[in-house]
Amino acid sequence: MTAIQAIIMAVLQGVTELFPISSLGHAVILPRLLAWNVDLRAPDWLAYLTVMHLGTAIALLAYFWRDWYAFAVSLIGLRGERSIADRRVLLLVVLATIPAVVIGAGLHKILTEAFGSPAVAAAFLIVNGFLLYFGDLVAGETVGKLDQLNWKGALAVGFAQCFALIPGISRSGSTIVAGVIAGLRHEESARFSFLMGTPIILAANVYEAPKLLREGATLGPMAILSGVVAGIVAYLSVLFLMRYFHKNEFEALRPFAYYCWAAGALFLAIVLFS
Repeated sequence: MTAIQAIIMAVLQGVTELFPISSLGHAVILPRLLAWNVDLRAPDWLAYLTVMHLGTAIALLAYFWRDWYAFAVSLIGLRGERSIADRRVLLLVVLATIPAVVIGAGLHKILTEAFGSPAVAAAFLIVNGFLLYFGDLVAGETVGKLDQLNWKGALAVGFAQCFALIPGISRSGSTIVAGVIAGLRHEESARFSFLMGTPIILAANVYEAPKLLREGATLGPMAILSGVVAGIVAYLSVLFLMRYFHKNEFEALRPFAYYCWAAGALFLAIVLFS
């Protein structure tokens, strides 16, 4: 992979991993659109994706460091009632990650191979748009802050995350929609999505790394460059999104739904008729 290709993919990863528009779907579609001679199942290509995901996870840790610090302090219980609230949120994050860990470990390879073609990814990107639009239509009664979410709502968000195993379905999109339906404000739902996504992304890296090494994957300068760029872009993306959701509560997911419909239809037409 050239430096230009590495930077393009890193920018794409840093944006689409956090924006509710499916990073996996774009990663499958873009090389086909640009006519890159890339084997999407080759160890070196998967190594690029792994490093870029690591950069994204580090960006999330950097942005939400106060939350993770508060979680650590809450386990010691030094802040009274504040520790109780922080500990409750931590438990919700842990609970929400369980479905993805259990289901993802068993179905990730099967779903990626079954739905990993550019045409199918483009079609599911359109489906993702409908999910985002639907989420705004049926938004639940607001329950306030994240620490007021019940365990059923957290578990529902966790199961929603599993749909992102299908290329074209956004992890952040599916979880934000589930959180909004459960009654969270868009900003709180996005915060929950990014908090629960951090350990999932890190766990995926830990899971993939030994396998990639066994298959002979290498981490050259271009892979490292892609990881750094992806991390920087991801930090800027989460900074923008949290401000966006703070200022926009009503129909906040609509613009992303429109993008998914337009991009999915365009990608599908190009893939099928070019």
